Order: sequence, then C-alpha cells, then structure tokens
Amino acid sequence: MKRFVIVAGNIGVGKSSLVNLLCQRLGWQPFYEAVVENPYLSDFYLDMRHWGFHSQVFFLANRLHTHRQIADHPTSVVQDRSVYEDAEVFAHNLYEQGQMAERDYATYRRLYEGLIDCLPAPDLVLYLRASVGTLQSRIARRGRDYEARIASDYLERLNRLYERWIDGFRLCPVLTIPADALDFVAHSTHLDLIARKMTEKLEGREEVVFSDAEVRGANGG
Repeated sequence: MKRFVIVAGNIGVGKSSLVNLLCQRLGWQPFYEAVVENPYLSDFYLDMRHWGFHSQVFFLANRLHTHRQIADHPTSVVQDRSVYEDAEVFAHNLYEQGQMAERDYATYRRLYEGLIDCLPAPDLVLYLRASVGTLQSRIARRGRDYEARIASDYLERLNRLYERWIDGFRLCPVLTIPADALDFVAHSTHLDLIARKMTEKLEGREEVVFSDAEVRGANGG
C-alpha cells in the first residue's frame, strides 16, 4: 500500500536527516524541500511588509507543485516539510510580526485553503518537537553560516506556531517525536524506535506514544 508521510518541525530539528534515514531503511522515496530561487527574496529583505505576500505566494506555489508530484508518485514517500507549515507557521509568523498586511494575509489564506482542499491528505505527520536549546545546538552542529544569525526568540515564536498548528491539525494522524531526547542521527537505536512507532501509527494503533521507559531503553538505560 502506498503511504505518504510528512516530517514536520522547526528549523534545525533534523527533518531532512530523518527523511533520509527513514527512506534508506524502508526503501521509500524522499521528497526534500525544492531548491528554487525565489525572485522576490532580495526585494523581500529590503521591504518585508511590501513583498511578504509575493514571496509567500511563490513559496506556496512551489510547495503545492511538490505536493501534486507526491500524489502522483507510484510508491510510498516521506516529505521534508509540508505546504501546511508554509502557511500555518511561516506565513502566519510574518502576519503576526506585521510583515504581511491584513488584506494580503486574508487573500493568501483564501488561496491556500481553496487549493489544499483539492489535494490528497497525507497518511501521517511525524512532528519533531524540540526546545530552542536543542534547535540551537543542532543548527550550530551543521554549521551553516546564514543560520548562525537566527535569534532564539524567532525559534521560540516558530515553536509556538508549530504547537498551535499541530494542536488543530485534523487531516491525518500525528505522531509527535520528542526530539530533545532522541537523536536519531547519532544513535541507530533512536531511529529504530521512531521507525517502529511510525509503523504502529500507520497500522492504525489507537494510541502510539513515546514512553519514558522506551526512550531510556533506546539510550541504553
């Protein structure tokens, strides 16, 4: 049976790494964030309020195109970040920070909500939940210069918006992964635990959680 799984979470939490490792283990197809040059980006950084709408619509169009490709793909896939996060977290953050005007945000939401109604829902969202301290540690570890300037309060705002989004998400089941405690890149036992829990959730188990005992066991405790 074909499956469509999304890995969601804040900047630096390990989404791409988890997508890669799960697809290697399961033989599924990874779909990473498309590297597409946003023609509005330079203007956006000069005048965020004026160009925020244009920039987010460009990102939305690309994310919707990827979602459509996933729907048409013949085998099971795992996607790195989703169209839902673009709208519910990043565009909403621009609006909250006054970088997108009220009428522009209303138009963006109307476009987003109308389009996603036409797209198939995923089978499962894996939500990587992590504290700002963990995010900053992993951002530093991967050593991208442009990420070194990301402020802790920005990460905290995104965390809050992620929690709000996940709390209201109803399109498919969500499995929340405690990323503070599980480092699936450094420890294969942590990946084993996540893969097993994901399979249980896809098989329709009523309640799938990461217990403290299981996390301790994955850590060898």
